[in-house]
Amino acid sequence: MAEQRFSSYLSFGFHGSICLGVFLALYCVLLMGLSPLLHQAAPLREPTHRGEVLQPVVHSAVERWHHLRNRPADLAENVIAVAKSNIQRFRKEQGVTDASLLRKAADEIESIRNRRHETEKQALQVLSDVMPVQPGPNQRSGFMVLGMHRSGTSMLSGLLVIGMGYKTGSPLIGGAFDNPKGFFELIPAVLQNDEFMAKQRIYWSVNVIAYDSEKALKDKETGTVTFKEGKQALAIYNNPDNVPYLQKDPRMCITLRTWLPLLNHEPAIIFTYRHPLEVAMSLKKREKNFTLDHGLRLWIVYNMRAIQNSKDLCRVTTSNEAVLANPLEEVRRLANELTTRCGVPPPPKTLEQDDVDKFIDPNLQHNKKERDSKEASKPIITTYDDDCVVREYETNEKPDSPVGKRERLLYLKAMKIYCDFKNGKAFQEDYQWPELN
Repeated sequence: MAEQRFSSYLSFGFHGSICLGVFLALYCVLLMGLSPLLHQAAPLREPTHRGEVLQPVVHSAVERWHHLRNRPADLAENVIAVAKSNIQRFRKEQGVTDASLLRKAADEIESIRNRRHETEKQALQVLSDVMPVQPGPNQRSGFMVLGMHRSGTSMLSGLLVIGMGYKTGSPLIGGAFDNPKGFFELIPAVLQNDEFMAKQRIYWSVNVIAYDSEKALKDKETGTVTFKEGKQALAIYNNPDNVPYLQKDPRMCITLRTWLPLLNHEPAIIFTYRHPLEVAMSLKKREKNFTLDHGLRLWIVYNMRAIQNSKDLCRVTTSNEAVLANPLEEVRRLANELTTRCGVPPPPKTLEQDDVDKFIDPNLQHNKKERDSKEASKPIITTYDDDCVVREYETNEKPDSPVGKRERLLYLKAMKIYCDFKNGKAFQEDYQWPELN
């Protein structure tokens, strides 16, 4: 057996030397990778669990996390700075400005609003077509528009009917030269009012102050006055399918108390008024042989009776001046008060500016401003309540003649009522109306 020496173990040959070199290289790499562990402080005791060997490394990582967490402002500032830089670069490349972004946002909001509003209008229209609105307990099926002839009642009614969908029934009086867009007056109701008046020798412009509502009702009950037209009108106003209805006829200022017992529901009232001189001059222009004092007297009687006959009803008030000044907002206000205060079901539609533009001639507002400007230059006769000015007016009558004196007296009485409409006194229950000879 050959002699064994230690040196014989050191002879690896070529292949053995290669393997030994690779092993040493891997060992050195491993030592370099574990060098952080070799620098950690030695544990107080021998580790008993492999997790404890990594504890110093984990502890270092946790300390780094707490360090970052305790400095959120620095981290946030860095993130925000990068975001701002990217956004600014993108906006510059796309040509986007703050103003353009605001315009686009406003357009988007308006578009969403319009789409939602149109959807609501369509839904309300569908509901009103398939399901007639019914008044609940203590509610009113509709309302009447009361006001003197030539006081803007047709314009107001047209906005309420065309723009908001209140129902009038048919047939209606068509348009005329002095009111081309229509009167919105139900023909059977107008004819019945004329018949009530005629039986008492009264016409719409003659002796209206003498109308007796109780007598007219008795004439209807006894058959002294035929009520054929009235039945047709009541068939519309008492029909639940016609809720909410609108009734308009200036004669109703005079005959209202005759109709109230015949209606199934107590109506609400919209009362509107216009400057007495404007009404009287309009009537004088339209009617043959119509004097200014006649028109002023009628203005007093119609407005007085409208307030007296509706004193116990739910009443909403406005004026021709207020409607012309801002038709959209004023008519919306009236409809809202009819619903919230008087219990009239909401209108099927909402009045829009397009409805106003189609119905109201801009010349009306322009002419009104011109008249007001012209009147403002005339001398002052008197002032009521320190702010309601009464000015001189144009007349063909001699001041010292009987007609001239009567005309001026009626003008002053009418203007006192007009001022009291504006300040609200004329709507009080104890208001003292002027005597008329």
